[in-house]
Amino acid sequence: MILPLALAQFIASYAATNMNVAITSIATDLHTTVIGVQTAITLFTLTMASLMIPGSKLTDIWGRKRCFVIGLVIYAAGAVLALLAPVLGVLIVGYSVFEGVGSALMIPPIYILVTVAYPDMKSRAKYFGVVSGAGGLGAAAGPLIGGLITSAISWRASFGLQVLVVLWIIVLARKIADPARPGPRPRFDLTGAILSALGLLFVVLGLLISRTYGFLGARKDFSIAGTVIIPKGGITPVWISVAIGALFLVWFILHIRSREKKGKDVLIRMRMLRNRVANLGMGTQLIQWLIVQGSFFVVSVFLQQVRHYDAIQTGLMLTPATIGVLATSAAAARLARRHTQRSLIIAGFIVTAAGMALLLALVRKDSSNLSYVPGLLLFGAGVGVMLTSSVNVVQSSFSEADQGDISGLSRSVSNIGSSLGTALVGSVLVAAAAGYPFAASAILLLVFALIGLGLSVLIPRQRAAAEPAARADRVTTGS
Repeated sequence: MILPLALAQFIASYAATNMNVAITSIATDLHTTVIGVQTAITLFTLTMASLMIPGSKLTDIWGRKRCFVIGLVIYAAGAVLALLAPVLGVLIVGYSVFEGVGSALMIPPIYILVTVAYPDMKSRAKYFGVVSGAGGLGAAAGPLIGGLITSAISWRASFGLQVLVVLWIIVLARKIADPARPGPRPRFDLTGAILSALGLLFVVLGLLISRTYGFLGARKDFSIAGTVIIPKGGITPVWISVAIGALFLVWFILHIRSREKKGKDVLIRMRMLRNRVANLGMGTQLIQWLIVQGSFFVVSVFLQQVRHYDAIQTGLMLTPATIGVLATSAAAARLARRHTQRSLIIAGFIVTAAGMALLLALVRKDSSNLSYVPGLLLFGAGVGVMLTSSVNVVQSSFSEADQGDISGLSRSVSNIGSSLGTALVGSVLVAAAAGYPFAASAILLLVFALIGLGLSVLIPRQRAAAEPAARADRVTTGS
């Protein structure tokens, strides 16, 4: 059953990165602007990120397999619309809305199904490694595959490929076993879903627009419908958007706390937020995705702006990182038999930091292509180890009945980390443009890797080892 789950994670990761290399081609073909296409990409990210928690909760109501297949069908419909799009508006509906909603429905069940199908942590490590490897491959190879298809055929063919792969996944999904969820099906908390979606939407939106407006002060006028709301040099709209999102999330927490006191069903139980092991695991996840997306972004920009490589050449240069991710993800089961998940997360951060340090030490404007290989290979190897282990720690911290809650929360944290990584790097590249922007960005990411290492050390030893999820479920901050 792991093949359709891994393929679904691959295609979702691919969809998030391949569009960037086809922006100009799409804008020309649809008679629109580059900004219009970039808006479509941003809306896809916002849709997926904001609906991940409600989408995960629906697995408890509809069933995991059914939710997975419904997500695939919606995703495929969106890919068909994008494939045939005559104007930007149709592309936005197909790619940004339908594929975003489809991703929010199909991604959480991937991790839930692996968790419930393989009861011990060491077995889960093997299959989380397969899924994580597929996700890493999709993200890293997205620009390369998308660039090749766009150059050889058309940007539309990339959506055609997605349709074919998703239809294949739907056929394969018939063999997925979905054990019955214990307990009665909960009611869907619509108010909670709206509040959580709005909170995540504004937080992620603020991070995304930071590349345009900056974190410290507005780099340009912020206008709505032609009216300047914030002049250049004023408070950046980034913090306004993040603050609005934070207020909605606080409202969301107060809402679920009130409903729980009344004995009503909620989107996420409050105890999900009090589990020390899971919180530390999600902290490492956030930083992992921050440095993964941030590092890929800074290396890609460096190659394209300094070395003047095209998208295909850039994708090929990132191949060592992809190989590193796949190699350690494939070895996840063997590593889990010999080491605790905590020690693997620690080792992953150390190896990743070493890879980043090598890139800083070896790569220069005029250095050879081989100078990138040691750093990228180590970086990818470290990422493959720690991503798999962090997911395993988080998902295994709760019993089967709670998987619909924790999976969406975990995926949302990962999305925020990804958005924060590119946001921070983009802001540093602009702020340090007159000095050494790429070195400054890499040093910042290295600092975050060390912070992640510190968090991983705090994960309790006894809870990082394999043990029944029902026991880990009871771990709280005060235990």
